[in-house]
Amino acid sequence: MHLQQRLDAFKKLGTQLRTLNEQELDEWYFRATAHNNWFTRENVVHAVKALGNMLDADKLEKWVSDYDLAENSDKKVAIIMAGNIPLVGFHDFLSVLISGHKVLGKLSSQDPYLLKEVVKLLLEIEPDFENKIELTQETISGFDGVIATGSNNSARYFEQYFGKYPNIIRKNRSSVAVLTGKETEEEIQALGKDIFQYYGLGCRNVSKLLVPEGFDFSPFIKVLEDFKWVADHHKWVNNYDYNKSIYLVNDEPHLDSGFFLMKEDEALVSPISVLFYEFYKSDEELEEKLSKQKEQIQCVVQQGAEIEPGKAQQPELWDYADGVDTLQFLSELN
Repeated sequence: MHLQQRLDAFKKLGTQLRTLNEQELDEWYFRATAHNNWFTRENVVHAVKALGNMLDADKLEKWVSDYDLAENSDKKVAIIMAGNIPLVGFHDFLSVLISGHKVLGKLSSQDPYLLKEVVKLLLEIEPDFENKIELTQETISGFDGVIATGSNNSARYFEQYFGKYPNIIRKNRSSVAVLTGKETEEEIQALGKDIFQYYGLGCRNVSKLLVPEGFDFSPFIKVLEDFKWVADHHKWVNNYDYNKSIYLVNDEPHLDSGFFLMKEDEALVSPISVLFYEFYKSDEELEEKLSKQKEQIQCVVQQGAEIEPGKAQQPELWDYADGVDTLQFLSELN
């Protein structure tokens, strides 16, 4: 398959994903949530539509324009997929196929269904992908390169097991938001999407705020009341109750919104239902804090910056996880 043939197929797939009807989306949701209760209908639909928007014809052409991609390749790339949010492994799947390689996808037990449905659509559009895609939940072997995503603990296992192969191994990352106190209600509302979308389970979800000394949290919390719907999920409530009880028993200072907690903490990754915050005194101190934890930060959300409030969960094709250029890695496998 030549590059343009592959691109055209994914352009058509984007259109298909954007126009799935309610019955189809319901079926995808019911099958997906049976494996992962965090996969609500809203989150499944959001993920599917986001992928549809990502597969825009102009964006796809722009994305591949800077690479020398193989027209034909017999390299098989193993993708070890996470299951924290719906279809989180799709970008790696797309990158491998666009680069001309074959996919050996090891599906997460938390998300074993959705990518299979996407593949069905893709094969209807372009049957020539048939011998380029293998999805499994079993032990994998016979591959030439690896892209693996997991926790810090699993990354150590990945490095030991896959270290002899060309690889991209991703560890835990989280995202932060920088506030100045000058944000509008609309911007805080948009930031709420970055915090609560997917119940905060994605690496692009904001789990930590950096705020100036003297920041008033009361207006901030009031605006975020619109996201109280997260408390309709029993797992969220269980986490909220548990973390609240721990803070109360240990007499740890915290803020309680009634459905999420806020706690001053230097750590980046907060527990489910908790939003960490940290104060900064100057722009210099802010930059120092960000630089110090650069390797653990997926993205930084800030008013007037590259990723503005509300945009964290809308990455472009060229917004690579962990800042590692996946297409460059794949182009060098030949």
